[in-house]
Amino acid sequence: MNDIIACAAAAANSSLPTSVLGVLHFLHSRGRSSSCVHTPSELLRDFATREFNAFLWLCLVAVTTLLLRRLFNLFRLWHRAKTIPGPPSPSFFGHCKLFSRQNFTFTDVLSESHQKYGPIVKLWLGPTQLLVSVTDPALIQEMLIKAKDKLPFTGKVFHLAFGESSLFAPSFEKVQKRRELLANELHERLLKSDDVIPMKVADFITDKIENIRTKRGINSRLVSQHMAFTIMGATFFGDGFLASPKAAIYEELFMMIAKDACFWASYNVTPFWRHEFWRYQCLCTKLKCLTQDILQHFRKGCKLFGQTDQDVRNESSNKETKSADGAQCCSDDDFQDYFFFRDLKDHQDGKEEPCGNIMRVIFHGCQTTSALITNVLTRLVMHLEIQDKVYSEISIVGRNPSKYEHEDVYRMPLLLATIYESARLLPTGPMLQRCSLKHDLCFATGLTIPAGAVLVVPVELVHKDDSSWGSDASDFNPYHFLSTGTKGSGSTEDLSITGVSSCVLNDPNENAAFLPFGSGTRACIGQKFIIQLVASVLASLLKKYELRLNSGSDEDSNTTLKNNLHQHHPNSQILFVKRDQ
Repeated sequence: MNDIIACAAAAANSSLPTSVLGVLHFLHSRGRSSSCVHTPSELLRDFATREFNAFLWLCLVAVTTLLLRRLFNLFRLWHRAKTIPGPPSPSFFGHCKLFSRQNFTFTDVLSESHQKYGPIVKLWLGPTQLLVSVTDPALIQEMLIKAKDKLPFTGKVFHLAFGESSLFAPSFEKVQKRRELLANELHERLLKSDDVIPMKVADFITDKIENIRTKRGINSRLVSQHMAFTIMGATFFGDGFLASPKAAIYEELFMMIAKDACFWASYNVTPFWRHEFWRYQCLCTKLKCLTQDILQHFRKGCKLFGQTDQDVRNESSNKETKSADGAQCCSDDDFQDYFFFRDLKDHQDGKEEPCGNIMRVIFHGCQTTSALITNVLTRLVMHLEIQDKVYSEISIVGRNPSKYEHEDVYRMPLLLATIYESARLLPTGPMLQRCSLKHDLCFATGLTIPAGAVLVVPVELVHKDDSSWGSDASDFNPYHFLSTGTKGSGSTEDLSITGVSSCVLNDPNENAAFLPFGSGTRACIGQKFIIQLVASVLASLLKKYELRLNSGSDEDSNTTLKNNLHQHHPNSQILFVKRDQ
């Protein structure tokens, strides 16, 4: 009896499938009649069909889950945005029609909306893109401190031109350490009492203008661009860069690339099929090699910010690369040995190009500094009474100079106030853009901005707000940044009585409504450094020259210039008339 049971159990076990093919054969044998014959090829074909169907089901589930998740986030965004005041969306595509009106700029649309809905306004740029504009100084200060990120698409223009760089990455976590290093270096540079670069730059620019000035005047935009590039070049490459024959070539190549950067970045797909694009990439490669070559020749000048860190990355090879025209480039290792932008070892990004940071800083620095100088020069030629007072201030300080000549600019409050006032009336960028990529932004008032929303500050509106700057907010008045030594109000009437010599420069950063250099966690870290250099250059120029508009610029052109200053950066012919010593 036991033998019979054991045999039956063995037979049952032997009938169970022990492999994939066995399972398929078992299923087929149960689903079909016993008369069917199944070859191995049929079993494999059936197995492949079942596997493919399972894969399709998994793909369907994954895609459906992704779409449902995005749909949920979209409805969540719409629901949270209901609490933010703003005009109702006229269509599914948002407020695009508001921006397409003739003779209406984006700032005009925001101004109209803020007048109707208050200091915080929402606008829909599309069904999934929410824009929130803030104009109240207190809320702006809170927003710029809490919202530390930028949108990812803002760096595409410069990625094509200058390569990978994490100094301008959208996420604040990636740029925080780098910004701290750069800020410390610039701060140490300001504290150095033996630094003579500001005066060397000022003397070099003055001599340059003496050689190029003509009876017709000099284009203010071109001369400002050259001054800005000279300032940035001497700052990052050392004063030896001023007399370098490569400086003019570098400036021309740099501006050529910057001019076309936005055009090539406008393509959603990189246009590899266009020959012009490859020529542009060739110029970018040449610029990188020239940057490294200049750094190699002015290694001593490149150490001007000191040793920030001794841990240098040695991962890249020591091979030399060549540009399209055969020019040799110094190796990445040599570049990092003396380049002050090098990271701490724990904050490296293997994808980033070694000179991407310095080229981007030079580009942004030239762009903002050039616009600032152009604006200041134009304001001075339009307001000759201010120019005369600034010249008197420079002369008084010059008769009793400081031990270190470059520190004299801090004893010229009206000159500095003129620079700040010019930046206030015509900031380089009309908008400050921020966002919070991961977390919702909660204001102290209880209002919540969903994560991913574009947060903007219309700088022009804030800078011309009567509640922050008085009834003359739209007028050029450097005394907005000056006050008397006593508890004066800083008004024009008070200062005209006491005189400029008794004026004290107010710290512009203490005014939450002053935003040409940004504010908060991602404010411009080179503000004080550039202001010192620009002030030194302007003081040197005004000491030697009187600035006037071209004789062909009559009162009508002056009036037109004044009326259009709020829309475009001025571009006029300026005469540099030599003063009688």
